[in-house]
Amino acid sequence: MTHQPTETAKPKPSKNRFKDTLNLPKTSFPMKASLVQNEPASLKRWEQAGLYDRLVADRADAPRFVFHDGPPYANGSIHLGHMLNKVLKDLVVRSKLMAGMSCPFVPGWDCHGLPIEHKVMQELKEKGKLAKLAGLEPDVRAMAIRRACRDYAEKFVKLQSGQMRRLLTIADYEHPYITMDPAYEGATLEVFAALVEEGLVYRQLKPVHWSIENETALADAELEYHERRDPSIYVDFEAAEGAAVYERFGLDDDARDAHGLGTTPSFMIWTTTPWTLAANLAIAVHADYEYALVKMDGNVTVVAVELLEKVAAVGNAEDVETVATVKGSALAGLRYRHPFREAPPELASLSDAATRGATADTCYTVMTADYVTLDDGTGLVHTAPGHGVEDYQTGLREGLPVYCPVGKDGRYDETTPDFLTGVQVWEANALVIDRLVESGHMYHHFEFDHSYPHDWRSKTPTIFRATEQWFIGVDIPKKTEPRTLRKAAMDETAEGVGFFPAWGKNRMRGMLENRPDWCISRQRAWGLPIPAFYVDGVTILTASSVLAVAKAFREDGSDSWFEKSAAHLLRHWDAGADPDWEGAAPDLSAAVKSTDIFDVWWESGSSWNAVMRERSGGADKPFDAGLDQDVDYPIDLYLEGSDQHRGWFQLSLLPALGATGRPPFKAVLTHGFMVDKDGKKMSKSLGNALDVDALFKDFGADVCRWWVASISYEADIKVDLSFFKNAGEAYRKVRNTLRFMLSVLSDFDAAEHAVDLASLDPRSLDAWVLGEFDALTDTVRTAFDTYQFQKATTALYAFCNDTLSAIYLAAIKDRLYCDEPASERRRQTQTVVRAVCDGLSRLLAPILPHTADEAWRAINLGDGACVHEHAWLSHFGVERSPDWPTAMAARDRALKTLEDFREQTDLDNPLDAGVLVPDPKGVLIMFDPVDLADLLGVSRALPDQNIEDVAVEDLRHEPRCERSWKRDGSVRKRTHNGETVLLSDRDAQAVGAE
Repeated sequence: MTHQPTETAKPKPSKNRFKDTLNLPKTSFPMKASLVQNEPASLKRWEQAGLYDRLVADRADAPRFVFHDGPPYANGSIHLGHMLNKVLKDLVVRSKLMAGMSCPFVPGWDCHGLPIEHKVMQELKEKGKLAKLAGLEPDVRAMAIRRACRDYAEKFVKLQSGQMRRLLTIADYEHPYITMDPAYEGATLEVFAALVEEGLVYRQLKPVHWSIENETALADAELEYHERRDPSIYVDFEAAEGAAVYERFGLDDDARDAHGLGTTPSFMIWTTTPWTLAANLAIAVHADYEYALVKMDGNVTVVAVELLEKVAAVGNAEDVETVATVKGSALAGLRYRHPFREAPPELASLSDAATRGATADTCYTVMTADYVTLDDGTGLVHTAPGHGVEDYQTGLREGLPVYCPVGKDGRYDETTPDFLTGVQVWEANALVIDRLVESGHMYHHFEFDHSYPHDWRSKTPTIFRATEQWFIGVDIPKKTEPRTLRKAAMDETAEGVGFFPAWGKNRMRGMLENRPDWCISRQRAWGLPIPAFYVDGVTILTASSVLAVAKAFREDGSDSWFEKSAAHLLRHWDAGADPDWEGAAPDLSAAVKSTDIFDVWWESGSSWNAVMRERSGGADKPFDAGLDQDVDYPIDLYLEGSDQHRGWFQLSLLPALGATGRPPFKAVLTHGFMVDKDGKKMSKSLGNALDVDALFKDFGADVCRWWVASISYEADIKVDLSFFKNAGEAYRKVRNTLRFMLSVLSDFDAAEHAVDLASLDPRSLDAWVLGEFDALTDTVRTAFDTYQFQKATTALYAFCNDTLSAIYLAAIKDRLYCDEPASERRRQTQTVVRAVCDGLSRLLAPILPHTADEAWRAINLGDGACVHEHAWLSHFGVERSPDWPTAMAARDRALKTLEDFREQTDLDNPLDAGVLVPDPKGVLIMFDPVDLADLLGVSRALPDQNIEDVAVEDLRHEPRCERSWKRDGSVRKRTHNGETVLLSDRDAQAVGAE
């Protein structure tokens, strides 16, 4: 490293003497994006040009990517979760379009269901209109509610559609799918008809999740789990025949006397729902577990051996003695007395569906059940068939009635003891506990916090309540194949469906493996009616009758269910021609219409037919005909939040497997949920939610989209306002990179000035950057193909910030500013800059649709074209020297040495330096020394095979060019406009100096 003295350095020439001779940057592409003002103009231009329709038409014969939109719910303004979901979907759509594929995308809205009806009923209550509604006839009342719900849904479809367009998403917004449209309703019933035909639909009295607040059944997908404080109680159920219990434990009279067993033994149960004890009909034990007859502080009771120590500890028992043990199977058949009921309910007071041939003799008996565990409690499970799924199964097996004394409003009926009749179940907990304490049946009770299912809309706790509902059976073999829906779902998700991320596979399969039959009926007004009719004790529900109603709904909409007669609704049904109808044609004038509506998930879960097959011409074909040939089925990708493994993914899979035998999708992609920077759930009530409209106003859609594309979406996503500010900074870097490239093309006409890229020297800077762009194209396209949007965004930012701004554009600035305007070198570099700017705009188009189009139109001088109508560039394929990695490694090493030199000296401007670069293998000598100098930002860079370390030379003793400020060794006195000036050879030629 050498350091020349500075005494002979020339005075700095006037900085502005040759300013007017420089090719300074010039562009109308502004540094300030003004996205909030300019994005709507782009959106308006695209819509006026019919961009979506043009793209669909232009790519009609291109390879097709079939993508389907899961419908958001039409209530309220969109939130951050919507923004995340819609931008991720748009990244898929736009990237497929830029890949030259056909990718029609139909947005949709879920319009029926409880969330809207709940909100409408709240508004009607606030207006004091509920009393008037209650006085109307059922169908009239239902129509009044439905009209209000339809208006509500339409309002928010319009609002959300505008907000989603403002996100710059591209879709067929002029023809969305709306689940309350007649054609959609008809197509949904056609799927239902297929499952009826397969024998998968049944109606039965059984316990389901019940919302007291909204007085309707709920499916698993409509539940949310929240922390709740409930009582935990340990209760002794006294044996009806103490001698029989002792006998089962092998204790004769002498043994009883020896152990001082003078009291009647009990069976100790544990429950966290005291209110269900009113419906208790049995106690379940596990046949293979060991149970102990225990003296506990003077009382005699039965507890599982493995839980005895815990039970004793929880009740602070001081004197505990195990008298004898037996297997649970030995306890089966023993009877007990209910702690506050004299007798089981009178069967005559129950419906036929509830009794099913059961007798009172089976009640209050110990039974065995495999679901009994030793995780908690006592090993003896209180069993109420009307209030638990497993209890219900035990009741079916043992002949217990399905006794449910709780009405739809959550209050006990008159079949319960007087102290409970008319009481709401949550209020009953305390009453039951007091009664058990008073009667001496309570061993111990306390309160505990646990996760408990709540109604997703009202946020109130649900109960299990036995009601007659319609179900899709997941364990019933189909008529056309031996597989059940569960087996088919497990088979297809094991191999036939791709999951992004991969862990989604096990998550979804675990839910499928354990899911119950699907309760598809709801007791509300706003929804698609289940097309069942009842006449003379017979139910009309066949595939043909359902298809007849489907046709009627296509013609009149589902409101006709409440406005027309059964005969009118079934006008297309011919009972005599229906192979599934037995007997004479029913008297439809006496038919009663079902009052149940479909679970809203059934409607959205049928969208693969109601939207994709419907719009691609498959609606008129049988479900098993031509699925691969002429319809968009199966769909390439479903993309939603991770909660949809339990929701839309699963509840689309089951109907599709029932109707077609195949999954509706080839792959599913899931994203996480928004949380604040501390990992807490975001909500308005907590004050940590960000408003999407405010984000649009503060940052613009392109910045919001950049943020979405830059995150790792697979898990929960932390959100903070500062993160959008960071995204804005990254966006500005990308924008300024585009702006600089555009600014150095102001005098470049591609048609007139472009050079043949095939003529590039493989060791030129221009060849290097085109090779880097080809590598970027591979990275970005692969990232989009595998839905790794963060990887694409990271690569694009690095290319702009490092490859271009820090290296290439910094290196070529001198030749673009100072070379003769029409020089071969300058035109070659401008050709490359234009090519890279064009290609970069296209790669950015899926993420930054407005900015990419703005830049692309600037490149093409506003000729009316749009970047989104084009495709990504293929490889430039320019030959690039394999020695470039060596050259770049030498550059990095030299820059480090140069920086150290500047810190140790007073040299400020790198153009005042020259650099000798070690070149032991003679590689760098083959490169243009001017390129090497420009890569380092110095005046001279010379390879030297005889040195081992980089050497920096202070050139301030040499003359400096007054135009380019370089000290390249060719600077000397020249004459220009009658003045004596210092110019390099290159600059003298550029200005015509002698």
